[in-house]
Amino acid sequence: MSTTERLRVEYVTDPAAAMSRLAAADRFGEYVMYERPGEWVFAADPLGSVELDADELRVVWAGRTTTSGWKGSPAGVLDRALDTLPLGGRQAYGWIGFEFCAWALDATAHLHPRTALAHLMIPRIEVRVGEFGIRISGATPAETCDIHDLIAASQESELPRAHPTDIRLDPTGYRDRVAEAVDEIRSGRYQKVILSRKVDLPFAVDVPATYRLGRAANTPARSFLLRLGGLEAAGFSPELVASVDADRVVTTEPLAGTRAFGFGPDIDMAARADLLTDPKEIVEHAISVQTSFAEISAVAAVGTPAVSDFMAVRERGSVQHLASTVRGRLAADRSSWDALETLFPSVTASGIPKRAGVDSIFRLDGAPRGLYSGAVVTISPTGMMEATLVLRAVYQTTEGAWLRAGAGIVGQSRPDREFEETCEKLGSIAPYVVKA
Repeated sequence: MSTTERLRVEYVTDPAAAMSRLAAADRFGEYVMYERPGEWVFAADPLGSVELDADELRVVWAGRTTTSGWKGSPAGVLDRALDTLPLGGRQAYGWIGFEFCAWALDATAHLHPRTALAHLMIPRIEVRVGEFGIRISGATPAETCDIHDLIAASQESELPRAHPTDIRLDPTGYRDRVAEAVDEIRSGRYQKVILSRKVDLPFAVDVPATYRLGRAANTPARSFLLRLGGLEAAGFSPELVASVDADRVVTTEPLAGTRAFGFGPDIDMAARADLLTDPKEIVEHAISVQTSFAEISAVAAVGTPAVSDFMAVRERGSVQHLASTVRGRLAADRSSWDALETLFPSVTASGIPKRAGVDSIFRLDGAPRGLYSGAVVTISPTGMMEATLVLRAVYQTTEGAWLRAGAGIVGQSRPDREFEETCEKLGSIAPYVVKA
């Protein structure tokens, strides 16, 4: 059997359990698992990688590491670095941190020299699961048998049990920081900013088990599970930052405006009606869509940008959001990386205008965000790309595990209500955290 032969077998009834079991088996090295509509892919055992921090680029291939300084834009540096590797048609997978935006938005003075910006890897093994069954590429015959056995066993396993987490503790002074931002907005410094708070967990987390349990209770636009470069994470992304498809159509999905969800039909419908009529939420959403439209227009062919599903309500786990979709066809002289650089960070996770909003985040948000409000990315050698917004996630390194959530602050914001919104959003992940 060829190591690149693709196999087709029986339908997998619980893809999340299959992906969680592959990750937990610890047989395939570092990995990125990514769910898009209709397909789950487990990409593992990197053949090479591209890592970027604030002052250094590291490219690894065939066991050799090349280290260099870099200049220009982070997006351009990553694009050129991938071009130097003999990918052989393989996709790249990885993550981009929030601080990646500092160069485009003149905020580099806020960064430490070794701030991690991005980590991409090119996998040896890919396991794809969907209605087509299971397709495996790059694995040896023995590994292929192991993968089938692991997936088969996962379909009969019980859901793990969560460990209680207190999300209302707030040593970060979130309400005071919100009040400070409201004062800055009312003084005319900017229109909107997303401030977040970090919730440290007092125990180590079983990240693959948390993913499986959380995915059973969430309704994400995309989901992910990864262990890469010392970072573990799992999350249920509510929206795309940017995607570029085979027809060069670039899409972003701004979500802004939030109410709790999951308290029964009557309460949920009342919350939905309140969301659709709340002036603060409508204004917050409208200015986010306006900004997204302007950003798409900057990289799209003239006449192609358009808004669809304006102010639809989308349910995302423990919350419901006002949502819109903005699309345009990428201009002939623009690349997928240009689109990502323009749309990143998501307007719904940064601020308006972005430059002033991001400056406020660096000043008021406390600890560096890292992967929170960054993106998990998949990059095709043909130019297709997806960058999904990292929210509703759990994060873990050797230094500990944590959650993080934020809320959009505008001039009408009230600190207590914005704190409650962070609790509502944490409700998409905190109830499903599994202790290691």
